[in-house]
Amino acid sequence: MLRDVLSKRCLGLAVAALAIGLSACSPMALIKKSIGDELANQGLSQEEDPGLAREASAFYLKLSESLLKDTPDNLKLAEAVGAGLSQYSFAYVAFEAERLAATDAQAAYRTNERAKQLYLRAHRHAMRALELSTPGFRTKLEHPDAKQWPPISQHQVGLAYWAAASWGGYISLAKDSPDAVADFPLAYRLATLAWKANPNYANGGLSSLMGSFESAQPGGSLAKATQYFDEAITISQGKNAGAYIAKAEGIALPQSQREAFEILLKSAIETSDKYPDLSNNVMRERALWLLRSAEDLF
Repeated sequence: MLRDVLSKRCLGLAVAALAIGLSACSPMALIKKSIGDELANQGLSQEEDPGLAREASAFYLKLSESLLKDTPDNLKLAEAVGAGLSQYSFAYVAFEAERLAATDAQAAYRTNERAKQLYLRAHRHAMRALELSTPGFRTKLEHPDAKQWPPISQHQVGLAYWAAASWGGYISLAKDSPDAVADFPLAYRLATLAWKANPNYANGGLSSLMGSFESAQPGGSLAKATQYFDEAITISQGKNAGAYIAKAEGIALPQSQREAFEILLKSAIETSDKYPDLSNNVMRERALWLLRSAEDLF
């Protein structure tokens, strides 16, 4: 539960503060790295209630960003910050903008702009860490020769995943920006490099991201995207509600398959009920909203 996570985190902070006071020989960088590691390992994933997680997120993200500024080489912390900002934008801010669109266009626009900035913030953190661990990473990623593209090591997969996911999230909200849209192939390329390194990453989340990229790209193959989505469902053993929703929005909706759309969303809800972790509970809210909006979507 959240109180357990926060109590452990506070205990860790108290111990760190005490250590600083008692030992003048303790290097501050080591203390900050230790706290950063603890924040990266704990996160908010153990909390089931999306509301409580949202309320705790501001403190968690600001503290994590502050520590990351002083320990930029902490890849796990950079990954956690990129993940936290991306998830916060998707689950709360961008989703709120979607819901506002039907009733308050101006509020929806302002909220959408905030979501874009959060995605960009997440992307910058993840890409900076990739650049630090592999100098020239962005330049290599942009190279037209595939042989020059940067290899992704296992300890970089999470960073690459969130860098690509936040990039894709930003692009999806900035379709009126030619510069943003022009980066789509690079974002997809980054996701592909991560997927090749570890297709099972994030309980099928990386495969699901690949499906979303494939279904969104001009001239993309819906058959190939479907394979990615189905792969995500298989990897998660049917325990990842997000994979069903991604397939519903990436495959069934564009093809006007309302029955398939609703079946997939109901599967997501059933999955969330069986496996009520934070991610699934957030996705449950989205699935319910999409079902209520089906008449307008189709």
